[in-house]
Amino acid sequence: MTYTVDFDSVSTVGLEWSPVAEALAGLRANEARYFRNKYGHVFTVEPAGDAREAVDWVHRILKEERDIVISSRPLEATAFRVEDIRMAYVFYESGLSVNVMYTVDDAKKRAVGFKLSEGMEVPEELASRFKFARQKSKLAGTIRGSYFVVKNGY
Repeated sequence: MTYTVDFDSVSTVGLEWSPVAEALAGLRANEARYFRNKYGHVFTVEPAGDAREAVDWVHRILKEERDIVISSRPLEATAFRVEDIRMAYVFYESGLSVNVMYTVDDAKKRAVGFKLSEGMEVPEELASRFKFARQKSKLAGTIRGSYFVVKNGY
């Protein structure tokens, strides 16, 4: 079942299994607001089991680029295209959000982003590899984020 993310009234729908469900819902709403304001895109998500193609694509890139396997269970995912950018998001039970920004025509602008919900620890599989910068969000509190550049074609 597809869920349209509302950034005016943040809801934990689909994220109830997360120990940081409210913070993860705020993080998801923060992303929805960004895409609505910048591109006019309505951000929708599906249960991860219904969005296998998006989850598999993100997991493949993580594995092939950096040999990363996320240990947390994916709860929701989405994949869409805005302008020349193919986007995919996976939201995990731990409070982690992973996104892939993949420009279709410009191989120099492709990256994987990690965002940590407020209240979660840095996942072991990322802790020794990435430094996380902090940013404040009215919807999500303090978000910690990091990224890496995608080098291969997917």
